[in-house]
Amino acid sequence: LLTELGLGTKTQNRPSQLSGGQQQRVSIARALMNGGDVILADEPTGALDSHSGVEVMRILRELNAAGHTIILVTHDMQVAKNATRIIEISDGEIISDRPNVPDQSLEEVKSDPDAAPALQNKQKKGKSISAWRSTLDRLSEAFQMALLSMNAHRMRTFLTMLGIIIGIASVVTVVALGNGSQQQILSNISSLGTNTITVFQGRGFGDNSKTANFKTLVPADADALMTQPYVSAVSPMVSTSKTMRYQQNEANATINGVSNDYFDVKGLVFKDGQTFDQRSVRDRSQDVVIDTNTQKQFFSDGTNPIGQVVLLGSVPARIIGIVEPQTSGMGSDDTLNVYMPYTTVMSRMLGQAHVRNIVVRINDKYSTSAAENAIVNLLTQRHGAQDIFTMNSDSIRQTIEKTTSTMTLLVSAIAVISLVVGGIGVMNIMLVSVTERTQEIGVRMAVGARQSDILQQFLIEAILVCLIGGVLGVLLSLGLGQLINKFAGGNFAVAYSTTSIVAAFVCSTLIGVVFGFLPAKNAAKLDPVAALSRE
Repeated sequence: LLTELGLGTKTQNRPSQLSGGQQQRVSIARALMNGGDVILADEPTGALDSHSGVEVMRILRELNAAGHTIILVTHDMQVAKNATRIIEISDGEIISDRPNVPDQSLEEVKSDPDAAPALQNKQKKGKSISAWRSTLDRLSEAFQMALLSMNAHRMRTFLTMLGIIIGIASVVTVVALGNGSQQQILSNISSLGTNTITVFQGRGFGDNSKTANFKTLVPADADALMTQPYVSAVSPMVSTSKTMRYQQNEANATINGVSNDYFDVKGLVFKDGQTFDQRSVRDRSQDVVIDTNTQKQFFSDGTNPIGQVVLLGSVPARIIGIVEPQTSGMGSDDTLNVYMPYTTVMSRMLGQAHVRNIVVRINDKYSTSAAENAIVNLLTQRHGAQDIFTMNSDSIRQTIEKTTSTMTLLVSAIAVISLVVGGIGVMNIMLVSVTERTQEIGVRMAVGARQSDILQQFLIEAILVCLIGGVLGVLLSLGLGQLINKFAGGNFAVAYSTTSIVAAFVCSTLIGVVFGFLPAKNAAKLDPVAALSRE
């Protein structure tokens, strides 16, 4: 617009560096920049020399020819004669309303190829500009104004962000802690085996009734279970603690009597060697499999344990395999575990005919809950009474997942409160900011800014505060996670999820929109005249 009005080289000049005519043309451009169809010109030639006055009137006639309605307010009849209709007012009353034929008629202006040059073309070009480009330009300007305002009040902006930073960091960290806790607990539960059901004697843990003293869980029960279609593997279990000796070294070790299927049921990984087979179980062989903790205790000098003979209590045994230690939340990870055929432990160490428990792995095609009921019914039928109870690893897993999810949701809801408080703080500061910047708003509206421009500026400012606060909050949460993981010593891990981080950004943006709308709306509704006159 300035270029078409002959001011293309004056865009960087201050008002004091422009002549009166140039200032009038700037005023015309300001009136046109928002697409005004009606232009109110109050004494457009006042304080101008004759040449500048003629130039301004020529521009107004061209605008009228381009389709704009021009209302001239003047005491100079020579200026009024440029209009097609003259209304005279005296003492607040209309005393005359008559048509007028301008000195240069409208038809002449339209027919003169030099009369409506640039402005008429500019209007047509302006109509061809797409709406999205205009919207983009306005948003870009509002964005720049918001950044300037935030930079001008850096400390206030940071303190406003602080509530959002703490809120976002709290939510993301709590969710990460919940995920880490769940993963850690489920990892411990996995040590019990997947799709496994453990059968115990009695009616429950801590059962002191007579039923608990019946030693009715025997290897034959395991054989009966193995014939069922829903069972893929079975291992009876007995255990005892003995002193293990090798050369000059000795230490207490847990002796686990198991079958050859136990390692598959529990998912234990062999580091070296092999397991004992069904023949070893039947023949009560004195073959053992040790874990890596036992290897470190007795063979720290690098000696290969495979083939070495150790003494378990008074029973000699030959090492045939090494497995990774079985992690569990129910014991120390540095426990020395030795695995022997359960028949060997029962006959040579314990002198008993019953087993402590039976571990059953369920076929993947069957439901573990249905299989659990079938196991209870089968053993109850065999024993003549229900003197056993079961522990389903999948049921425990599902219960823990539900419990940890509920706890995470509960604590997250508490953390969200701090986020809402931060949002209220943003709204409070933005309302104060509107009051402080009343004159700025008035000046912007006086020079042509629309209410929507003011609304966009303050809304974008609130969104930016919350969005940047969200970014800083996520970074703070990641830093806290690193500290927690470092000082937890590997026993606990903070697990972040992409979903929670994305949700944090979405929440911070929504908070900016929701809590920034009221201050932005109040700013947009200000009367520019009242805003400029307010001290």
